Amino acid sequence: MHRNWTNLRLRTTLTILTGVVCATIALAASANDPERGRETFEKRCTGCHTLDKAKLGPPLRGVYGRAAGKDRRFTYSDALKDASITWDESTLDRWLTDTDSVIPNTDMSFRLNDPEERASIIAYLKQLSDK
Repeated sequence: MHRNWTNLRLRTTLTILTGVVCATIALAASANDPERGRETFEKRCTGCHTLDKAKLGPPLRGVYGRAAGKDRRFTYSDALKDASITWDESTLDRWLTDTDSVIPNTDMSFRLNDPEERASIIAYLKQLSDK
């Protein structure tokens, strides 16, 4: 009886751990999914941005790897023009988390609290870049 109970507990624990690992892998994969990023971009960003034309904000195709405030098609705030930031995973993640904490006094005030949504948008923008 004791051995059967121990085996059952071990199998149950392994099943739970396997499920947790699989769920973690699935979440990580979906967070870096450019297709999910496209959908999230359309939902969260297209009120102010397009990919290829200036709108309320600058066009975002090719933003990954570009220096902040340097797209000729858009008139940036002085704060963004003077920033010495290149957009990559880290800077874009910080920017999408809280724009004001990265570059204060810009014309963009935005916060995206969900790290998976931020990662998927970044994966999408990265895919659209030459970098």
